[in-house]
Parts: sequence; C-alpha cells; structure tokens
Amino acid sequence: MHKNFCTFKPLPPLDAQEEHFLLRSIAWPMIPLLPDHLSLKQTSDPAHSTFTILPRRRGGQWHVGDQLEVIIQTYDFSGIPKNSGGDFFVARLHNSKLGAGVGGQVVDHLNGSYTAVFPLLWEGSAEVEVTLVHPSEAITVLHRLTTEQPDRISFQSLFRSGSNSETTTCNICLRPTQQRLCNYTDLGTGEPWFCYKPKNLGCDTRITHFKGEVKQKLKANEEKLFQSGVNMKVIVPASGPASVTVLPKLEDQQEVESRIVTLRLSGYYYQGVWRALGDTAVRQFNSISAISQCLRGKVVHLYGDSTIRQWFEHLTATLPDLKEFDLHNLKQVGPFMALDNVNNILVTHRCHGPPIRFASVPTSELHYIANELDSLTGGPNTVVVIGIWSHFSTFPVEVYIRRLHSIRKAVLRLLDREPGTVVVIRTANLKALTLYEALTNSDWYSMQRDKVLRAMFTRLNVHLVDAWEMVLAHHLPHSLHPQPPIIKDMIDVVLSYICPQM
Repeated sequence: MHKNFCTFKPLPPLDAQEEHFLLRSIAWPMIPLLPDHLSLKQTSDPAHSTFTILPRRRGGQWHVGDQLEVIIQTYDFSGIPKNSGGDFFVARLHNSKLGAGVGGQVVDHLNGSYTAVFPLLWEGSAEVEVTLVHPSEAITVLHRLTTEQPDRISFQSLFRSGSNSETTTCNICLRPTQQRLCNYTDLGTGEPWFCYKPKNLGCDTRITHFKGEVKQKLKANEEKLFQSGVNMKVIVPASGPASVTVLPKLEDQQEVESRIVTLRLSGYYYQGVWRALGDTAVRQFNSISAISQCLRGKVVHLYGDSTIRQWFEHLTATLPDLKEFDLHNLKQVGPFMALDNVNNILVTHRCHGPPIRFASVPTSELHYIANELDSLTGGPNTVVVIGIWSHFSTFPVEVYIRRLHSIRKAVLRLLDREPGTVVVIRTANLKALTLYEALTNSDWYSMQRDKVLRAMFTRLNVHLVDAWEMVLAHHLPHSLHPQPPIIKDMIDVVLSYICPQM
C-alpha cells in the first residue's frame, strides 16, 4: 500500500468499503507537484494574500442568526495571484471584550480563492481572523513524507536476559533487511507491531518500548516552506474592514445563510464560557461540591495520549478528596489511579498501545484500548473517555482507521452489554508549530485524522468533546496541550454529558 515494506492484512468487505470512503472524504483537493529547484517566489504568501468581508446578501445590516461570508484571495511572494487551491487555512470570529469566539468553515474553490463562513451568534462587534497554516506546497511535502517515509520516527525496544541486553528498532512497518523479525501483533485486536530480532536474545526478552530517532529526508529548500512568521501559522491581512457590527435578532427575521457550505459547529465562546450549539447544554461546574456530586459513585476510565492525561491531572488538582494512588510509574507513562473514598469516585488513566512516542514504557504496560474496553463491565456508573490521535500523524491514515475500527467495535460491544455506559470521545486539536512539529505532527495531519474520527463515531451512542473547535475559537495560543481554561471547559462538557440534569 505504501511502498513494499509497509503492507497490511486485507480488511473484511464492509470495513474495506468504509476505509475507501473515508480516504476519499479526506482527500486533499489539490496537491501540487514541486519543481526540483523549489523557490518561495511562486508559493503562497500570507502577507500578500488578503481577505474581504462580503456584504450581506439581501442587503441591510447584520443580525444575530445571519451567516457571514469572507472571501480569501491568495498571492505568491511576488504579489501575483495564485490560480490553484490546496492551501490550508483556519478562521475564527471573535470579540475579545465579550470573551466571544467561534470557528469558521473554509471552502477551497481550487482557483486561488477560498470562502470562510461564520455564524453570527452575539450582538456587538465580530472580528474576522484568517490564518494560513500551510501553503499548498507544504502540503505536498507533508503528503510525500507520510507516503514515502512512514517509519521516519523510529521506535526501539530493550531486550534483556540476565546480564545480556540488546536494543533493536521496532515499528508497524519495518524495512526488509537480513535480520529476522519478532512479531508482536496483538492477538485480541490484530494490531501489528514488529521489532528486529536481537542477535543473541529471544523475542520473549523484550522489556521496554521507547521513541527512537527521527530521520526524515527533505529535498532542497523544502524547509523554507515551514517558517514561523513567514508562511506557517501566519495571520492574513484584511483588504478592508476586518469586523462587522451585529444587531439583535429581529422577530420574524429571515436569516441569511451561506449557499456555499452548511455550517456544522459544536459550539462557541461567550463571556469566556463554552456554549454548545447542539442538543446537550453545557453546564458550569465551578465548585468542588458540584463536580463531586456529579461524579459521586462513578468510575471514570481515561484512555489515550497525553492530551487525555491532562484531564486526569485536572481532576486530581481540582478535587482535594480525589487522592492519587502512587503506583510508582513514570509521570508521562502511567497507568494512574485516583480515589475519593468520601464520594466513592475512582478515576484511572492508561496510555494507548503503540505507536506511542514516550521516553520509556514497560512492555507490560502496552495495552490496546479495545482490549481494555473488553475487560470492563460497564453500566450507568461507568464513564469511558477516549482520546487517540497525536501519535499516529506520521503513519498512513489507514493505520489510524484500522486502530479506530478495533476501538469502535469494542465500544459497540460495551454498549451492547451495558447501554447505560457513558462513552466520550475527545477530538484532535490545533497546536503550535515548529519545523519539527510541522513535519511530524502538523495540524494538517491532525485535521485529516480528526475528520476520520468524527465520521467513524457518528450515529453511535457516544458523546464528542470538540477540542478542535474549542482551541480554534479560544483567544489563547494553539497548543498540543491546551491551557487550563480550555481544559476546564472540556471537563465541563464531559460532566454535562454525565450529569445533564444538574
């Protein structure tokens, strides 16, 4: 599928059909070919590019309930208009005085122009902010790296028997050599994992897993496509006014909606508080007693990467009676457990199975989420939270799809035997980008996997915490690990799912 050294077992027909649909749904509209001698002059330049707020389609003034459209026109570094698409933009509407913000949806017209669409949700000023995350030429590089170098982040394992030890390279996809392989494919989920066999030790002597070297090969001048402040995560200037004034909603008002895209947003910020646009209202759990009352008698299992571990740390820091039990594990790795004897609350966290880019994980603690879910009894007092995305960014998307297949099947089995179990899924989120972060964990990689996650868990009896929109809409800087105010908002969303009547 991706070079001969990276092959996968055939999927059952329905799973294969779904995978094909998912890959088509996230296919980037344009991935341009790059010349051998790349020059920035012909690439998208956010400083020359502009956005323009379009007038209200039926004329008149803007009102709450309308939808605002903004046209983005891209230019290259020579000031010449681009006539092709494929750039990656994000956009938000905000009012800092009101503590208000909402994400927009961006549509690529494939001709160098884009439209960003926003709902008008509050009265007063609403200011547009458009950010070029990556030019289309950078997307070409990111796509090629994952296609041709899915093993560019290596993983290693230490093997030990008595006084003898060896370290070998491991991965889902290992390039063929004369070395034999140790096959650690999980029997329960079928998830593949391999290590080169040590020369003098058996495969059963593997004791740790850890992240190895990062080796990625860029062509001449490609690094220039990933420059902070130049062409990566740079705000695009307005060609005219950057804001509109929104008046109250009128009785019998005929709202102006976009003809370009149907907005599907989870929520927005107002007065510094996240408000849902869906069916479940987000309640504020601002006191220790309110949180404790909601979680009383509950067992909360948190599974996933470090962005889920943040939630464990938030709860143990917020609730004085929720005492962490020292399991003598590494802080980054876990597993972790905290108990509130007074309110009968148990909270656990366990990281997901490989690939996982941690410093050192005992092999005994490499657990796949699907297997963990199958070990749960479940029920109305059980809460399951899953967040898995960041560590899959350097692999072909098929690897992520297959991992979600196994997790989704386990979620369905859990809900089948105990329908009252509360299951919450955390989405991906935007982050700060350096050259290294862009090439291994770009927002473009996260956005693609985020679309897959949402599609695969739609129409299931699970709840979504839309971390992507929450980070996009907030005034705080993007971060892989969102800052405490955003984490507090996320926890409020989770608690609102657990205790909708409080």
